[in-house]
Amino acid sequence: MAIRDVLKMGDPRLLEPARPVADFASLELTQLIVDMHDTMRALDGAGLAAPQIGVGLQVVIFGVSANPRYPAAEDVPYTVLINPLLTPLSDAMEAGWEGCLSVPGMRGLVPRHSDLRYQGFDPAGQPVDRSVSGFHARVVQHEVDHLHGILYPMRILDLRDFGFTDTLFPGQNLQDD
Repeated sequence: MAIRDVLKMGDPRLLEPARPVADFASLELTQLIVDMHDTMRALDGAGLAAPQIGVGLQVVIFGVSANPRYPAAEDVPYTVLINPLLTPLSDAMEAGWEGCLSVPGMRGLVPRHSDLRYQGFDPAGQPVDRSVSGFHARVVQHEVDHLHGILYPMRILDLRDFGFTDTLFPGQNLQDD
């Protein structure tokens, strides 16, 4: 098991755009995905982007199933998505509370597209193409933002909707995403 340190907001590497993956057969990509998986699972995260562990490549992983940190969330299938492209399927937006392993202890109300299509590749270089909505769409958008140097606080419209998790949600024992 290779649990990597997660970069925190303020680290300039989180603001750099990630590079596309060119070599799907590399051992480095395989090890990166294993490390990301181990790190996300160890921290009970809903997702993780390669830049969050200091690797500037367009790789995200996500998945939620019976996660104690998201008891009300619908299941999101475990997915490795490489070189993603997001296409909103409508103009409908939905605000939802988000946290992030790179912004520990805080939550913010973030508007996201309600319905979107995501495309990219799996670790074997095979195409991935899904249309999703709700929490699944929110998780994908959050993780792909990391590939463009965007952290969720940059998307908050009103900073009165941003604060420490234990203050915003006393007694709910929420952790970071």
